[in-house]
Amino acid sequence: MTEPDTSSRWSGRRLRYVMGLFYVVAGVSHFRAPNAFKRVVPRRLPRPTALVYLSGVAEILLGVGVLFERTRRLSAWGIVALLVAVFPANVYTVTDDVAPELVPDRLNDVARLAAWVRLPMQAVLIGWAWLYTRPAEDDA
Repeated sequence: MTEPDTSSRWSGRRLRYVMGLFYVVAGVSHFRAPNAFKRVVPRRLPRPTALVYLSGVAEILLGVGVLFERTRRLSAWGIVALLVAVFPANVYTVTDDVAPELVPDRLNDVARLAAWVRLPMQAVLIGWAWLYTRPAEDDA
């Protein structure tokens, strides 16, 4: 019988901590710069300020939740759902050329490129969160 690979298990746990911290920091930023986030909410959606704060709270709670084994799977599914839910805002940022409005003029091209890169990165972030939706024995 082989022993479990504790190094890969620890590596997966560290990546989960990175992910949790990433979402907590992102969520807090919704409260530190709400106007920037409000600008990327598509115009057709009501109450952009409330949506910004709601998504910030969700990111904080899910980021913390993914850190604990007891809430890891549910929180990871929540992160997947959140990333799918905010994808229209990322598309809106690109299609309405919103990104340059969020940075100084000298960074407009960088902001546009970052907005385009974010679209496929959303799939990577979804895949990363999905890794933690599996039962504990598969947790890498």
